[in-house]
Amino acid sequence: MSHINARANQPRRVAVVGAGFFSQFHLEGWAQLPDAQVVGLCDPDTSKSALLAERFDIARTFTDVAQMLDATQPDLVDVVTPPSSHAAVLTTVLARALPAICQKPFGVNYTQAVALTERARLAGVPLVVHENFRFMPWFREAKRLIDAGQLGALHGVSFRLRPGDGQGPRAYLDRQPYFQTMPRLLVVETAIHFIDTFRFLMGEVQAVYARLRQLNPVIQGEDAALITFEFASGAAGLLDANRLNDHVAENPRRTMGEMWLEGAHGVLRLDGEARLWWKPHHGGETEHIYERGSSVSFGGGACGLLQRHVLRSWHDATPTENTAGDYLRNLLIQEAVYASHASGQRIVIDDFTPDPSKFHRSPMQRAFQPSPSNHQETP
Repeated sequence: MSHINARANQPRRVAVVGAGFFSQFHLEGWAQLPDAQVVGLCDPDTSKSALLAERFDIARTFTDVAQMLDATQPDLVDVVTPPSSHAAVLTTVLARALPAICQKPFGVNYTQAVALTERARLAGVPLVVHENFRFMPWFREAKRLIDAGQLGALHGVSFRLRPGDGQGPRAYLDRQPYFQTMPRLLVVETAIHFIDTFRFLMGEVQAVYARLRQLNPVIQGEDAALITFEFASGAAGLLDANRLNDHVAENPRRTMGEMWLEGAHGVLRLDGEARLWWKPHHGGETEHIYERGSSVSFGGGACGLLQRHVLRSWHDATPTENTAGDYLRNLLIQEAVYASHASGQRIVIDDFTPDPSKFHRSPMQRAFQPSPSNHQETP
């Protein structure tokens, strides 16, 4: 049975909550799906919702979530609001037993994410986290090649993140100004994408070790990180990230960086133009041609690809990626990254329990300091 109310030969009715910066990419994705129709847009800022409603031909706007849901009777709800609003919005949505997609960060912390996941389970409706990086065309193609056996047994992945938007006193102000005051920035907002994508490509994460830094003094949180991953397969991963520098690309935010995916048969490399390059072992490197997606839409159209997947899986009652229950593992790994930085230790995920008292503290306030017993005098 479909998870979405059956309306024969009619588009699925979508209600969207949130008209902030990223909502445009969600609305662009819905507009490109012939089997979906946005029937309502809700935001307390009527000027923002009015602009997006005109741009995407949305007939009705609202300032109250409950009023929108009752007036439009949607088949599903797309939540594109800050984490602080997720509990209230999803409580209203789930009380009406409506399926939902919720943007990340999912909830204000791990504890709230667990509670919201349980609430959806009790309501008997699917809840999906809008984790769109794994739907970027280059990562989908990499996964296809992995599954086809082209790379052989995987033994390593590394991603060098360099979007180049975090330098100087105006860092982030033109796009997402709240980044400057977030006590936890890089891992919560950006590295979480690669926690999920690495799991998608490489399998389950068993342990992490992390070192975080703050390079731009105008922000509160961390904006640089070195995070190592140990996978259940025995493979290893590295995320080398900072938001200050850019990389070789016409638009550094298209891929946000470069990737090397290594296996027994060779290396698959992603460059800043979303090109994939294949180098077989002891062979020359050549471009692997594939459909890279839009060069102007976020992530090659990743939002629409995620939305298409969700509609199809709910309609066909097939497994959906990034359900809230599955996504909790990403958040557990995220907390382990912060705990590793705070303690200076490798963290085994299955042995780790998050400490709620640390959820809202900047990692820069509890950075690891080597103990005297670990200090070695220079000869």
